[in-house]
Amino acid sequence: MYLYRNFLQMLKKGSTLYSILTGSCPKCHQESMYVEKNPYKLSTIYKMQETCSHCKTQYVIEPSFFYGAMYVSYGLTVAIGVALFVITKLILNLSVKTSFLSLGTGIFILMPITARLARNIYINMFIHYDKNWKQNS
Repeated sequence: MYLYRNFLQMLKKGSTLYSILTGSCPKCHQESMYVEKNPYKLSTIYKMQETCSHCKTQYVIEPSFFYGAMYVSYGLTVAIGVALFVITKLILNLSVKTSFLSLGTGIFILMPITARLARNIYINMFIHYDKNWKQNS
């Protein structure tokens, strides 16, 4: 129960984890950075708002800013791949061939979520929550 309450505490507005998991503005947490909230709508997966309508934070800090998110995406994909392989091979005791097949399928299916999470993590490395954003405007 203690872990559950701590996890819920981390997901409240004002935490970096909230912004990362919801894709909300890293500075004010008031609106989504993305035009389309559904990451599986592949035609608009990377389409973002220019600025936050509440705190006026500009999401693309410089040209090609989100190229750095590729490194984060690589790390996330490796972590997901290792987790899927451990689950399928060691826990479910499937064959190596089946484990690698499920690993590839899992990574492919989770690609839109991984891409968005990588962008969310990357922008939160540079822009932090400001509880006084209304006063600073």
